[in-house]
Amino acid sequence: MFALEFMRNAYAAGTLVALVCGLVGVFAMARRLSFLTHTLSEIGFSGASFAIWIGIAPLNGMLFFTLLSAIFTGKLNKRKEQSDAVTSAVSALFMGLGVLFLSLSNKNSSYATNILFGSIVGIDQAEVNQILLLAIAVLAAMLLLYRRLKFTSFDPEGASIIYKHENFLSILFLIILALSVSISAQIVGSLLVFVLITLPAASSQNFCRSVSGQIAASMTLALLGTWTGLYLSYVTNWPVTFFISSFETAAFLLSLLGKRLMFRT
Repeated sequence: MFALEFMRNAYAAGTLVALVCGLVGVFAMARRLSFLTHTLSEIGFSGASFAIWIGIAPLNGMLFFTLLSAIFTGKLNKRKEQSDAVTSAVSALFMGLGVLFLSLSNKNSSYATNILFGSIVGIDQAEVNQILLLAIAVLAAMLLLYRRLKFTSFDPEGASIIYKHENFLSILFLIILALSVSISAQIVGSLLVFVLITLPAASSQNFCRSVSGQIAASMTLALLGTWTGLYLSYVTNWPVTFFISSFETAAFLLSLLGKRLMFRT
């Protein structure tokens, strides 16, 4: 399997994506941003479609669209009562734009499938290098902001008293989340990015109490799901997204069952 270059590239990119998603997902769940993660993935689909239409790399278009959307969303945080409705409207608009851009580009349906659901054969060395640089940027930013993000994510009321510029930190995290969504789409596709960002983190919440424990468990589950999915996709020639989403869903259900059993005892 590893004699094939595309599988080596897929595992390298998948490992980076899993580490980023496992870490960022813990804070995204604590900040109740699972819905926004799903919306950013749909906006990323539109960005990738736009990139194909104008003839540039899909990842670049995805980055441009999701970063702008993250900054715009951060500005809406002051009016929380309207932000969810606006987010839903924006999500619907960008999904429609994505379909339009693909139609205008005159590409066949395989392009849409790869964008929506990912493709392990479509990742070359240049994309691995780009994902590596983005992953390093995300991990470095999370390391620098870790203590403050931990405080504002898990004790927002206390943080609002101490930090006067918490909204600026929220925008920074949304930018980090946008980067994570964009690079994750290279493996699982834009439609199911939230699977890798939200499910491992949600599972870790059911059996880990400390933040560091949640991060370790989330990253482990994301790695195991990605590695298993890539292997089974290679063996069966079935979509990698199916196996990753199945693994992470099963892990989440098992964590719920384990949590119930713990409470009973």
